[in-house]
This record gives sequence, structure tokens and C-alpha cells, in this order.
Amino acid sequence: MADLNVGDVAPAFSLPATTGETISLQDFLGKKKIVLYFYPKDDTPGCTKEACSFRDTLPNIQKKDTVVLGVSADDLKAHDKFIKKYTLNFPLLSDADHKVAEAYGAWGEKSMYGKKYFGMIRKTFIIGKDGKLDHVFHKVKPEEHGEEILKLL
Repeated sequence: MADLNVGDVAPAFSLPATTGETISLQDFLGKKKIVLYFYPKDDTPGCTKEACSFRDTLPNIQKKDTVVLGVSADDLKAHDKFIKKYTLNFPLLSDADHKVAEAYGAWGEKSMYGKKYFGMIRKTFIIGKDGKLDHVFHKVKPEEHGEEILKLL
């Protein structure tokens, strides 16, 4: 899958969410911008820093007519524990078969301690109300990401 770029149409998605419903791109078109961020795993150091940075900046992000949605391959039970543990204030979506991550180029080969494996790649997309990508982050600094996004909006 080729990398997505600013101006591209955001791939459609529809995933089960911690809110108990299915959340889709369609839900927000014409209404709100979306910060769609892909992260490797619930309750790991980098992912926790990133989620907490969004938690702390969310009220200001929402003032910019924008929602934050976190996506990983973890199931909803793991997401619920993660939300409770860190009082996260935005929905997490479960992309168990990583089809949405693949469409966004956020699933691929990774390597840790010399071992190669496939997994979720940390990437963030800001999707405009028109369904096109306003910003694309192929590299993310987890602990500063919420502030970084807020400045862009």
C-alpha cells in the first residue's frame, strides 16, 4: 500500500468502538474534522504517552470542531481497560483484522531486537470535513503529539 498524502481522499472505515457503537468516517463528513491515530498496543509506554497527550489536549481540540479516534488491533476489552486506567476521554476503535490500518498504510513490517514481524505502525491522519487528508504524520513523537496536533488545527 502506497503512503497516503495530504489532499488524498481518506479511506472509508467502520470499526467497533469503546462507546458500544460502530464508528465510521461517514458519521463525521461535513460535520467535524477527525484526528485518526494508529498506535501499536494499549498500555505500552509510547502508546500511553500518546493517548495521554491527546487526553490532556482534547478539550482544546474539540473547540476546533474536531474529534480524536485512536485505532489499534487490540480488542475492545483491552481498550476499555486502557481507557479506565488512564481516564481517556475519547473513543478507541478495534481494528482486529487490521484492514483499516492497511488502507491507511499503518500496518506493516516492523523489527524489534533483530526480529521482523508485522504490526501496527504509529501514524496519524487529520481528515477534513470534506473527507480529504489535511495532514499526515508518518512519524510521530508520542509525548508531544496532542500539542502538535492542536497547533495545526
